[in-house]
Amino acid sequence: MMPTENPFGAVPEHFNFTHDVVERWGRQQPAALALWWVDEAGTQERKITFAAMSQAARRAAQVFADHGIGRGDRVLVILPRVPEWWMAMLGLIRLGAVPIPGTPLLTAKDVAYRLHIAEVGAVIMDAPNAAKVAESFGGKRFIIGSDLANWVPFETALAAAPETPDYVPTRAADPGIIYFTSGTTGEAKMVLHTQASYGLGHTITGKYWLDLSPGEMIWALADNGWAKTAWSNFYGPWGQGATVFSLDMRGKFDPALILQTLERYPITVFCAPATALRLLVRKNLAACRFARLRHCVSAGEALNPPVAAAWKAATGLTIYEGYGQTEMVCAIGCYRGLGDAPLPAGAMGRAAPGFEVAIVDEDGRELPVGQTGQIALRVKPQRPLALFAEYWKNAAETAGRYVGDFYLTGDTGYRDRAGYFYFVGRADDVINSASYRIGPAEVESALQEHPAVLESAAIGVPEEMRGEIVQAYVVLRPGYAAGEHLKRELQAHCKRVTAPYKYPRQIVFVTDLPKTISGKVRRVELRAKAAAEAKTKRARVRRRRKLLRYVVRVRQLLRIGT
Repeated sequence: MMPTENPFGAVPEHFNFTHDVVERWGRQQPAALALWWVDEAGTQERKITFAAMSQAARRAAQVFADHGIGRGDRVLVILPRVPEWWMAMLGLIRLGAVPIPGTPLLTAKDVAYRLHIAEVGAVIMDAPNAAKVAESFGGKRFIIGSDLANWVPFETALAAAPETPDYVPTRAADPGIIYFTSGTTGEAKMVLHTQASYGLGHTITGKYWLDLSPGEMIWALADNGWAKTAWSNFYGPWGQGATVFSLDMRGKFDPALILQTLERYPITVFCAPATALRLLVRKNLAACRFARLRHCVSAGEALNPPVAAAWKAATGLTIYEGYGQTEMVCAIGCYRGLGDAPLPAGAMGRAAPGFEVAIVDEDGRELPVGQTGQIALRVKPQRPLALFAEYWKNAAETAGRYVGDFYLTGDTGYRDRAGYFYFVGRADDVINSASYRIGPAEVESALQEHPAVLESAAIGVPEEMRGEIVQAYVVLRPGYAAGEHLKRELQAHCKRVTAPYKYPRQIVFVTDLPKTISGKVRRVELRAKAAAEAKTKRARVRRRRKLLRYVVRVRQLLRIGT
């Protein structure tokens, strides 16, 4: 594909998202809402303008500076969806410190790993997460919503801080934020973004994919520890002067509450992963009235066509998909902000402005239309601004992502003649059966269209004739019983809704699936489990054969003796 236009213009030498973007909106539209926060019960609300958020950011920066946090220091931020999360993030960025957002789902072991490997100098947490920090941690501790011994009460310090601290410009290439990858195939890695790669790079996300502008309000169902929040709850919307809506959900996912919230508040743009949408469309959508909603997007996993169709039938709105990673912004998608029409069936979209996307082989050679290979971003002669700087402290992993002129995403796909890209699967997840390359997402999508299936995951397992066959792990919905009859029904269903060669020849019913901290299925763990079970089965077969040979030999000897 030919390179697309640069959406950023000339990248300045100095850039700081808090100072140059959020505080600018605080001057240009001081009364406009930056954040509309609601508690889970719907009884408390906080509406924070851009002027007030800018003021809070300046005060937060001063609080951190007063406690010895400086430029380049790493700070682990683990909080639920509370306004202080946004304030703390903005204050750290303004100061030139490097926030490391983490999900409250992290365990004490996860926290300890991050504190050690990232050489963290401070933590910002609420009481439940503070309990996960070991007493031996020697950095500064900030607590939100509670008072704990040896912890700085953030809200109290924030209220007492001066409003106009000094500001020293940060360079566009300075470290800006670190996210830990979800670790689908190994130990979590530190993805380092610069001040500009996310702060300016998410112009693509906010302007083109989310199609936001001042006066709009977006609600994205993302945990504050996920990079998706940076996309749709932080850099993306605030870069465009839009309002972020946040419902402080801490309990189990409640589809009815989600739909009630969409009806109750003036949300114009809604972002949800496919998992959430699958549950939402099972509700009585036709009875809902979303008065202000005009645009819907989804990312993070492949969206089932029947789910998209059900949403469109009930709401009249097309779901615009987007593709990216923690390492980048929305690099492939259907961009309403560019006037894109709805996608062809199954397509992810086209390359975003600022990216040249290609399908390449293992040596970095571009593949022809229709051929499956790795999805790659061209980095030579011009490296995309909106691509991460490196896997921090992991030069080998960083180097392994580049081949020739391209950055390899680790995902496989293909493109058509019109320039649309289609997702197949992770490079190490693709199933090769009788020369057919089968993406696990295709099998999982087919299975999840069946009313009995709550969740599913597909892997390839060795098979003598075909090389590999598809084995599916299935979690059933309440009211359905596992058994051979249901297995055959699911196999027949898959043959009907997708190509017959993709159906799972083996189905294993399980109560849950192994997942990363961000909710992605760890197929690598399922493959290891299947390999161990196969090894055990082979050993059992060998023992039986050995025993059978022994029995036969004994009988022969007995006959000879008589």
